[in-house]
Amino acid sequence: MKISKKSEVKPRIPTASLPDIIFLLLIFFMATTVLKRFTGLPVNLPSAERIEKLESQRHVSYIWISQDGSVSLDDKLIPKNDFKPISAIMYEKRTTDPQLIVSLKVDKNAEMYLVSQIQEQLREADALRVNFNTLRKAN
Repeated sequence: MKISKKSEVKPRIPTASLPDIIFLLLIFFMATTVLKRFTGLPVNLPSAERIEKLESQRHVSYIWISQDGSVSLDDKLIPKNDFKPISAIMYEKRTTDPQLIVSLKVDKNAEMYLVSQIQEQLREADALRVNFNTLRKAN
């Protein structure tokens, strides 16, 4: 008597739920991805021999000063020669976040009186933790 051989069953990976898994992964990555929030003004930063990097970007507010005198505070343009809004905005930010650090990104060809006026507005807002951004000097 001849015994017939059973057909070999190949293991299969179920693919019925694959679109659901892909969709969930897509939503997860879209929800957790951090996009660049601030673009600022085009600024040519000065160089320095010794620099320190900020530990956290969480409590930082950026002020850009370009060569032509344009000032931007967290992607909001401030009217030229009228820096009073900086004091009000920074006071409100300082009261909501006491650990706030103000990071100044000043073009190396910008006029110093602009930096001085902005620093005066920061003093009025009691935002005394100020960081000046630079580039590492090439050796």
